Amino acid sequence: GYVASLTDPSYHAQILTLTYPLIGNYGVPNEKENDEYGLPRWFESSRIWAAGLIVGEISTHASHWRSRESLSEWLKRHNVPGVHGIDTRALTCRLRSGVTLGRIVQGALSSQPLPPLSDPNERNLVSEVSIKEPKIFNPNGKLKILAIDCGLKYNLIRCLVKRNVQVVLVPWNHKLNPEEYDGLFISNGPGDPQHCKEVVENIRAVIKNEKKIKPIFGICLGHQLLSAAIGCKTFKMSYGNRGHNLPCTHLETRRCFMTSQNHGYAVDADSLPDDWKELFKNENDRTNEGIIHDSLPFFSVQFHPEHTAGPTDLECLFDIFVNAVKIYKDKKQCVVKDIITNMLKFEPKLQEKPKKVLILGSGGLSIGQAGEFDYSGSQGVKALQEEKVQTVLINPNIATVQTSKGLADKVYFLPITPEYVEQVIKAERPTGVLLTFGGQTALNCGVELQKSRVFEKYNVTVLGTPIQSIINTEDRKIFAEKIYAIGEKVAPSAAVCSVDQALAAASQIGYPVMARAAFSLGGLGSGFANNEDELRTLAHQAFSHSDQLIIDKSLKGWKEVEYEVVRDAYDNCITVCNMENVDPLGIHTGESIVVAPSQTLSNKDYYMLRQTALKVIRHFGIVGECNIQYALNPHSEEFYIIEVNARLSRSSALASKATGYPLAYVAAKLSLGIPLPEIKNSVTGVTTACFEPSLDYCVVKIPRWDLAKFNRVSTKIGSSMKSVGEVMSIGRNFEEAFQKALRMVDENVNGFDPYIENVNENELREPTDKRMFVLAAALKQGYTVERINELTNIDRWFLEKFRNIINYYNCLETVGHGTVTSEMLKKAKQIGFSDKQIASAIKSTELAVRKLREEFRITPFVKQIDTVAAEWPATTNYLYLTYNGNAHDLEFPGEFVMVLGSGVYRIGSSVEFDWCAVGCLREVRNQGRKTIMINYNPETVSTDYDMSDRLYFEEISFEVVMDIYNIEKPYGVILS
Repeated sequence: GYVASLTDPSYHAQILTLTYPLIGNYGVPNEKENDEYGLPRWFESSRIWAAGLIVGEISTHASHWRSRESLSEWLKRHNVPGVHGIDTRALTCRLRSGVTLGRIVQGALSSQPLPPLSDPNERNLVSEVSIKEPKIFNPNGKLKILAIDCGLKYNLIRCLVKRNVQVVLVPWNHKLNPEEYDGLFISNGPGDPQHCKEVVENIRAVIKNEKKIKPIFGICLGHQLLSAAIGCKTFKMSYGNRGHNLPCTHLETRRCFMTSQNHGYAVDADSLPDDWKELFKNENDRTNEGIIHDSLPFFSVQFHPEHTAGPTDLECLFDIFVNAVKIYKDKKQCVVKDIITNMLKFEPKLQEKPKKVLILGSGGLSIGQAGEFDYSGSQGVKALQEEKVQTVLINPNIATVQTSKGLADKVYFLPITPEYVEQVIKAERPTGVLLTFGGQTALNCGVELQKSRVFEKYNVTVLGTPIQSIINTEDRKIFAEKIYAIGEKVAPSAAVCSVDQALAAASQIGYPVMARAAFSLGGLGSGFANNEDELRTLAHQAFSHSDQLIIDKSLKGWKEVEYEVVRDAYDNCITVCNMENVDPLGIHTGESIVVAPSQTLSNKDYYMLRQTALKVIRHFGIVGECNIQYALNPHSEEFYIIEVNARLSRSSALASKATGYPLAYVAAKLSLGIPLPEIKNSVTGVTTACFEPSLDYCVVKIPRWDLAKFNRVSTKIGSSMKSVGEVMSIGRNFEEAFQKALRMVDENVNGFDPYIENVNENELREPTDKRMFVLAAALKQGYTVERINELTNIDRWFLEKFRNIINYYNCLETVGHGTVTSEMLKKAKQIGFSDKQIASAIKSTELAVRKLREEFRITPFVKQIDTVAAEWPATTNYLYLTYNGNAHDLEFPGEFVMVLGSGVYRIGSSVEFDWCAVGCLREVRNQGRKTIMINYNPETVSTDYDMSDRLYFEEISFEVVMDIYNIEKPYGVILS
């Protein structure tokens, strides 16, 4: 949303700091492109209003089909300075205690002292951004809305004219005459509302005119001005609310919505007159977010319901305003407060809180269903125990933490099959059952028990997502019908039950097609077919796993994007994490490199898919957590919904650790009917769980394959999973996180090494488990980004990042140990080079490079994963190291005991070592010692937020462990 934010007049005379790791990635679209209303389509005004821009990293290569120029080029053309390479997290920590005055000085500082800083809030900024003469939009509109321009954004005009109203935009101090309009709109704007006394008096005169009552709607500064006009006080906030994920609760219905905000002043709700009420309240800091009159059509909100660079979950307020204008024009009356309540209210279907709950585990480990379900099940048990609910667990896997003593009240080591589960239900008589914490095994078992009416027989309630919703998402024919019913699209497909039906369906859809078994795990029995013979072979294989086969139109080469979505029984709905596959569609998500947050989507793409995710999840009636996957055309805004997993998935564990948001824990609470806003964010300890996490870092997940341990196994990767584990790395930029992840997958790899594999164009076209190293070799040999894009369909943005790494390899290889400068060494560390990797390039040793680095004082900084991008003080223990910083996020008192985890799951080293690590951590804490855990496996219980006092998602290597050791100075280290 940087394009919209920079052109927002509310940022006039402000230096804007952006913490999101996606600045400049999608470039800047065409400034001259207008919409159907004659307004610039992608911009909020005719110029950049921010005084300057500060970012951690600026993307020099813009990759998006709408991009016309880079962010740097656009800023330069408008003569607006920008600074990158700043530790924006450290800056945010400084600013949250109080915003500060500042300036950007270009070039070398002169010997003369700089003039003193002037506070722009002492000026009437509104008068500087407002138009000077009235202007009319949509002159043929049926209703006439007078809009006071205090710094109005184009999208506010768009929101009104698309509802067929005429908008008369007037200067901020325009004298208001109710005879001249049907409704009054007061816009957003910059600065202190105290400087707008003239417009406040104009509004006050209109409100007091009882003979000519016309509806009034204010937004942001407009909210403060309307409040001042009725006698309310405003006050300066120490930091303000600025962002696109601020939770606001409607006080009548208690429903909570994500909102976009930019303000440093707030309304004192205690100063409201008797006939006015609070409309919305900020769920985090409890400040006022809206006011409304008891009976007259006057209301305002502090947030932006229409923000181009944010969620539009409450854009319906424009519908309410326009409808109120129409009613009053027709000489009728309405109570807007009641209309808003009726539109937002939702009647939940609540069940009685269960006393005993049966949880189905995932059983034995298998590809696509491993330790991540031990993590989710353990979280579920903990959440239920906090609510004083007795838990009964069925799981035959002895190597899991959830089956350990002290977690569930009772554990049955039995197969997760309908026959055995029914016996446990008969013996235990639970009143509720959770099916979504044990992967596909638990889900399929639950569906069978429902069909055979076992739950009905023993009066067992399925908690959370209704069983029919699960069936609707698993049965591809029903799923497609449900999606089409709400105006969304799935790829052309057909559900078939025989080989002949499969061939007929493929003939109708057109080759190539993708065939996959329904109700299956990890893409089992799936693949691509280019002709009848290939499909016949695939179909025979698939029908050995399922009695239903799905034939889909092939979308190979499209982007694959997914969102983790949470919804409660009261229809509060949020997206917790969005992720993008580096590999194009055609490779199973479990086989692909995944990055969070998405790096190549534009703001429009992101919110288009987010809005669809909320729409779909509400339509299916899911309660708890689910995952929605999309195919997005890389050359347009066309997209298809691939699937919805109405359960916790492998991605859920990754998303939980990547964001610091405990999805399984929250989902278990929601299954009991607890509203999302009432659940505390366990990371910050003060904010609500009803919010969408802010990421000021980049997360990369890479799978691990152990294919070399088998004879005659194809090393090609595709739509069916073969990986046995995955790693999660964190950095302040993509290169840093990516190179870390490669080393985590295999400790014998130095990073994005161009010397491991030889160039093979077939391996680039048809990926194998070694494709990334083939790609590195191709870049080293001089393959262009365009050529590799043709071969792989990997987005050019990622390829440019890969090329950055190889280019720096080339740079390092031209110098020797004695000629490496401090700047070169620091740059190498900032893009993820390890000491060993640098040593290999400059023909030196790891210890020599480490010694040189210490001489130059190039050491990593510790940063927190706090879900709020440092805007709130957090108690989080989720940590990572980065060289892209200049300050630690916390202090180091020493005396911790450091425990090294087992790393990535592989054949021979799996969840059993997670069980060992958890037992070790618990016992060390029982002995009164604080603990530090180092592990990078997101599927483990040992990386849960409450397992250790400090948790580093970092490599378990000599270099990194020694860096953490030197920073933390622990009491001791446990290696076993």
